[in-house]
Amino acid sequence: MKSHLVHFVIDCIFPSLLSLKEVETKFKILGSSSSGNAALLRTGKSNILIDAGLSGKKLKFLLSDEGLSIEELDAVFLTHEHNDHSAGIRGLSRYMNLPIFANRDTIDAIQPKLPRRPNWKRFETGQPFQFQEFKVHPFSVPHDAYDPVGFYFEWGKGDLFDPPSSLAWVTDLGFVPTLVRERIRQASILVIEANHCTEMLEKDEKRPWSLKQRIRGRHGHLSNQTTYELLESMENACWREVFLMHLSQDCNDVNLVRERFSTLPGQGKRFATYVIDPATAQPVGV
Repeated sequence: MKSHLVHFVIDCIFPSLLSLKEVETKFKILGSSSSGNAALLRTGKSNILIDAGLSGKKLKFLLSDEGLSIEELDAVFLTHEHNDHSAGIRGLSRYMNLPIFANRDTIDAIQPKLPRRPNWKRFETGQPFQFQEFKVHPFSVPHDAYDPVGFYFEWGKGDLFDPPSSLAWVTDLGFVPTLVRERIRQASILVIEANHCTEMLEKDEKRPWSLKQRIRGRHGHLSNQTTYELLESMENACWREVFLMHLSQDCNDVNLVRERFSTLPGQGKRFATYVIDPATAQPVGV
């Protein structure tokens, strides 16, 4: 599957209005594992990259598969400085016209590792801002980085001919604060991690006890069960599609996640759920 066609409604409470207007948006996860995370969002007006955890060469190759060049990107949005979310900035820094959005702490952590200065665009965590058609809400998430964020993107004019749409990108967090819960609930497209199976992590012999504690701590990663319980608890969620990503290649399994989330209330009726295979970055339906 090369890309996903996403249909959005005027308001999640009134899905019957879909017939009045459909907006074509393409969303594709390019990488999803500890080896690298990135995604492409195309609205017809803009092309943006969310995180850049793959090499510049790899990103160029994957974008070409989508019929895009790096020069056709409008912006890159970074969640935090960890290499599996920012490795591509070294290569992307060659493109001086490409805006790369990050907060101050993330920029300060990445810049010393770079041979040149990218076209940084600094935002303040918690302060929404406008970029082209997008209203961007960067919100704080609990993770072991300097100032990690999730993103909530809104676009569309809000009328019958250009209805509002939204995407929440929520990866790399150990628990879910109240504000993050609300962003998750509101999104048309929800991208959230289901990082590990607790039992597989416990039995893993490659990871020392200290690393296991970090992964399952309040500034680590969400387990399959934690993410399931979170989504199950949501009332009046607006999702049309849910993507489960950032699966551990050693401590999780695609089929295990599919089986667990197949019983999620509303799955297959109100929304579709996909698990992103960490080996191929391809979506597998639940």
